[in-house]
Amino acid sequence: MNNELPDDIELLKAMLRKQQSRLRQYACQVAGYEQEIERLKAQLDRLRRMLFGQSSEKKRHKLENQIRQAEKRLSELENRLNTARNLLEDASSVTDSPDTSPPSENPIASKPEFPGRKSSRKPLPAELPRETHRLLPAETSCPACGGVLKEMGETISEQLDIINTAFKVIETIRPKLACSRCDVIVQAPLPPKPIERGYASAGLLARILVSKYMEHIPLYRQSEIYARQGVELSRNTMVRWVSEMADKLRPLYIALNDYVLEAGKVHADDTPVKVLAPGNGKTKTGRLWVYVRDDRNAGSSLPAAVWFAYSADRKGEHPQLHLAKYQGVLQADAYAGYNVLYETGRVKEAGCLAHARRKIHDEDVRRPTEMTQEALRRIAELYDIEAEIRGSPAEERLAVRKARSVQLMQSLYDWIQLQRKTLSKHAEMAKALDYILNHWNALNEFCRDGWVEIDNNIGENALRSVALEEKLSLFRLRQGRRKCGDHLQSAGQPANRTKWSRRTGCAK
Repeated sequence: MNNELPDDIELLKAMLRKQQSRLRQYACQVAGYEQEIERLKAQLDRLRRMLFGQSSEKKRHKLENQIRQAEKRLSELENRLNTARNLLEDASSVTDSPDTSPPSENPIASKPEFPGRKSSRKPLPAELPRETHRLLPAETSCPACGGVLKEMGETISEQLDIINTAFKVIETIRPKLACSRCDVIVQAPLPPKPIERGYASAGLLARILVSKYMEHIPLYRQSEIYARQGVELSRNTMVRWVSEMADKLRPLYIALNDYVLEAGKVHADDTPVKVLAPGNGKTKTGRLWVYVRDDRNAGSSLPAAVWFAYSADRKGEHPQLHLAKYQGVLQADAYAGYNVLYETGRVKEAGCLAHARRKIHDEDVRRPTEMTQEALRRIAELYDIEAEIRGSPAEERLAVRKARSVQLMQSLYDWIQLQRKTLSKHAEMAKALDYILNHWNALNEFCRDGWVEIDNNIGENALRSVALEEKLSLFRLRQGRRKCGDHLQSAGQPANRTKWSRRTGCAK
């Protein structure tokens, strides 16, 4: 059978046009499914938030039905998306003509171990210790003729195992040496301890802090875990240890503060936290502020770092105090407490397009219209450009933005101006568009500075660990302990943002 491509140019062109048409069709399907999946996920998030804490049985039942229907629809769309992606991949890699490549000389060796399954598993880290088991066949002679079998190769498979955490007691014996003639007693000094007169080693304290602030395991759960291993560590004891370690880590906290604020661009955000009010035992709402230095998207090789600060309320005086000596770009939401900093001229405002987009997205989830879809499409074009230049040097990012993003931003502005005239000022979509217009200059800062991001997601993501810890904690911290917590939260975050050893603090 002749498997060669035809020599007729017109026939080849027709085949190519057919292939390109099929590619466009599959690409449109993939894009449509992805957009619908994104909308459904946002709807599910909103429904789950509404379900949380809902006391009405009737409303809970209605919300649960809506969630089940949305989850079913989401599962169907994800299956369709996977099918469309496979079709797109197949259409991109093959032509309408049969395969003309020669057959493999060793079809058995090239046959995959699991047909139809594509392996995307990353190799296990080479630096991990390895335990080797060599398995030989039960019979080392040929089953056909009885001759000696010679080794022609080997197959290596790997399993990832874990060594359970185990406690041990470090016993330090210091003999007392005495001189019978001089009446002198000599003894080696006690080695320094992380906590004076404490029995917790540095390793145990590191384990407790990492578990609480990076793995989000509250102290009461750690106490239960250790009890199952035969060690009784009360929650009160660990609370005292955490407080003392926060004091000892204060120099690191100050160093992180200095390092973060010496950058030319800082991301800022804040989140409410529940604390126990002194005296009456009731909870009050405090505030945890976060400041992030992270320029890796602009090609910087400097480590990212996070600095947290606690305050009893959300008054603007707190970020004004935190950033009293800062000079550079502050990328944040439109919180009015930052305005005093901008008025000084030493701090330049950069807005968050994700914050603006979220308002439109919420309206699209609630009541999708052509206007909401068009607004999201226009913003998505800007994010597509950002995805292409992520990790490039700041100068290259700025050049691309000036060539492509500036025009799209101006087009977005003109379109919003026209659409706004058709909306009532009380409409939610009008409020979303007004937010963009009112903060237009700050939202455009990324088009003037290659170091600036299109949004403040870096700052918002730094607060996710705080939200998770709040959700999992059985009890609320007292105000003084919350201040200790921001020290430890700051110390733990760099290990999440770079490839650091969480236990030793050493770069890998």
